[in-house]
Amino acid sequence: MTAVLESARTARTARPTLVGPTILVVDDDENVRDLVTFKLQMAGYQTVTAADGCTALTLVGETRPDLVILDIVMPGLDGLSVCYQMHADPATADIPVIMLSGMATETDIDLAFVSGAEEYLAKPLNPVDLVRRVGWLLPRGA
Repeated sequence: MTAVLESARTARTARPTLVGPTILVVDDDENVRDLVTFKLQMAGYQTVTAADGCTALTLVGETRPDLVILDIVMPGLDGLSVCYQMHADPATADIPVIMLSGMATETDIDLAFVSGAEEYLAKPLNPVDLVRRVGWLLPRGA
């Protein structure tokens, strides 16, 4: 796991030029952000990252990502609120959201879908499953 995280941090500073869709990765845990970003970049996607919900909403408006991966529990504005606000705004309502959370009760999952999420993944994260679901929502060549 440490080697993967180190590779992810290296990839963050030495990113290849990518032409695939852009994915916004939002998580307050730097290790999770780095792992998700690394796996997505290796799959050919461009990534933008944020550590909190307020920054995420700003980046959604500025960069218009093709997809957003959101942690639910974050300081300040949580992922459910970000997803709801995105889907309430006609300019960003069509951007698909994958919720990523350590909470996986039926109620938590229902709340994510009610807020507008298209997919829900529980932590600990299976990176292969994440890339597969991103591919379902957003083919690499899109």
